[in-house]
Amino acid sequence: MKRYIIVLLIIYLVVALNIAEAKNEEYEIVSTLSKEDITLSAKKIGSLYRDFKIDFKGATFYRPFWVNDTNPTYAPQIYYEDINKDGKKELIVILTKGYGTGVLDEEVHVFRNKNGLMNILVDNPMAIIYKNIKTKLTTEKAEISLYGKVFHIDIPPLNIQRTNLFDDIAFGEIIRYEVKDKQLIARVSAQVSPASFIGEVVIVYEYRDKMYQAKSVSFQPY
Repeated sequence: MKRYIIVLLIIYLVVALNIAEAKNEEYEIVSTLSKEDITLSAKKIGSLYRDFKIDFKGATFYRPFWVNDTNPTYAPQIYYEDINKDGKKELIVILTKGYGTGVLDEEVHVFRNKNGLMNILVDNPMAIIYKNIKTKLTTEKAEISLYGKVFHIDIPPLNIQRTNLFDDIAFGEIIRYEVKDKQLIARVSAQVSPASFIGEVVIVYEYRDKMYQAKSVSFQPY
């Protein structure tokens, strides 16, 4: 009898834990465009939202491998605008995978609505930078060459210890996306030491050859 009671208690605990786990993994709304009938939901697992679900104008689409931090400040962003100038709106979702002091890691997903959501490739901003920008860094100057234009930033006024200065200008600790004036834009930081940022590369995308590629690349010193 005692053994029977122990078995029942174990079964009860297992069932209770499974129920609690199921409740913790229920979908919750993380972002919405109510006027467009678009809702983004996900399961909160630890400090991340995972296993996303897009409710798009009456249809549901799943993105199980997406992740986003649960901090409300960095909630997923949704846009529904015509960014390829074809007269039809695209769905743009911006996720924040991580953040911290001097760090922000965002990724973007663009969909065309044609008998369901079709994912459209967005060229990696880091690849665009390495294809178009040349850099040089010394203890005196940081140099960025872009389309024949050269930017010089003096290093001494930044008060950087030589031991902290990078071998070359680094990009990508901060990657931000935005939709502005119906254009998809990426902003990527330029850095010369762990705590010193000298500006950002701004990439404006356009739809070309069935993907979003750089329409323009510029550098904005801080």
